[in-house]
Amino acid sequence: MILISRVILAKILAGVTLFVLCITSFTSDASTDDELWIMLQKAAVAARALSYEGIFVCQTGQQAKSVQITHLFDGRNEFARNVVLDGATREVLSQGSNLVIYNQKNEKIIIEKRRGQNMFPAILPLNFDTIKDNYTVHLSTIERVADRQAQVLFLEPKDRLRFSYKFWIDTEYGLLLRSVRYNQRSEVIENIGFNRLSLINSVALDWFTPKIDSKKNYVMEDEAVILPDGKLSVTWEIKELPSGYRKVDQMVRMVPGKLKPVMHMIFSDGLASVSLFIEPTSKSDKTKVALVTTGSTSFYAAVNHGHLVTAVGEVPEATVVQIANAVVISK
Repeated sequence: MILISRVILAKILAGVTLFVLCITSFTSDASTDDELWIMLQKAAVAARALSYEGIFVCQTGQQAKSVQITHLFDGRNEFARNVVLDGATREVLSQGSNLVIYNQKNEKIIIEKRRGQNMFPAILPLNFDTIKDNYTVHLSTIERVADRQAQVLFLEPKDRLRFSYKFWIDTEYGLLLRSVRYNQRSEVIENIGFNRLSLINSVALDWFTPKIDSKKNYVMEDEAVILPDGKLSVTWEIKELPSGYRKVDQMVRMVPGKLKPVMHMIFSDGLASVSLFIEPTSKSDKTKVALVTTGSTSFYAAVNHGHLVTAVGEVPEATVVQIANAVVISK
């Protein structure tokens, strides 16, 4: 999922928060496309503007994990804490679009910072213009999720450059209760859904802290240093992106283990996203064209004018290939 502008979020939430909190129940009477898009829009806002806690299960391929989530919106700011309940202790604290990950490994606690990422249930974008251009929405049945009534909607792509989705939206809260993503063979590649959910009324933030073993050492994982674009030794441009995809972020990084700066760009259609990396290669490198798909993630790498261009994302193979091949490099 894509980065969220704090300015956009603030403007939208300021106007609709009270409306969402007082929202009337959805019904299966909604039949026009406009009504269905409005239903999805309300779900996008509800995930950010409501305060709630619960447990959801995320299954990708053969792997499944349970996650406890606590989310608070105090009228101005968002706070969330996600705790993975299976396997090694891992917690994610987010404030707005900034994430801090606490990951207990061996006798250390690895702390990693990341730029904004959308996490379930806030996976729907606040701006649906691009989504409407590249997907169609269909109404389905009313079903139960986490002992709650949910309206089921299908989101189908208009081309083969993105996956399809099935959403379960709470008929009372307007919150996304479950999301399933399908590949082009209609196989489930990701399934995320609540099995327990409730709203919270308190604005206290005593829970907004990681519960970690104080006896272990804290280790801040090496962060990539962000540099000005002028640090690159080449000029580049992007041509002929796949329909609906646009650049939503760009940075030049000094990445640990790399001797020269790496260009990192993120492209999105509002739901799907692709990361693109451009880095110099040396004469000793024997990199060849590579195209690999693992689960829902596609990976493509190729050499372009002495630079390794890599595209990776939870999208069809054709999408990462087209985005990587859209790079035009000149020295």
